[in-house]
Amino acid sequence: MSNEYTAVIKQDGDWWIGWIEEIQGVNCQETTYPELLESLKITLQEALIFNREEAIMCAGSDYREERIAL
Repeated sequence: MSNEYTAVIKQDGDWWIGWIEEIQGVNCQETTYPELLESLKITLQEALIFNREEAIMCAGSDYREERIAL
């Protein structure tokens, strides 16, 4: 399954800064635009893995997973 997210990106002086709209806390800054895109991808992947692991840990042993499409 492939998901798409929205990056809000701007240049501020010598830095490129960006945020992922849909996932709180995913933000990065780099000196080039390509580096920023790569950094956002890596950080987003890590955040999704962390959030999934945390949700499963909090659910305990008796849970089920359901896919929800918007």
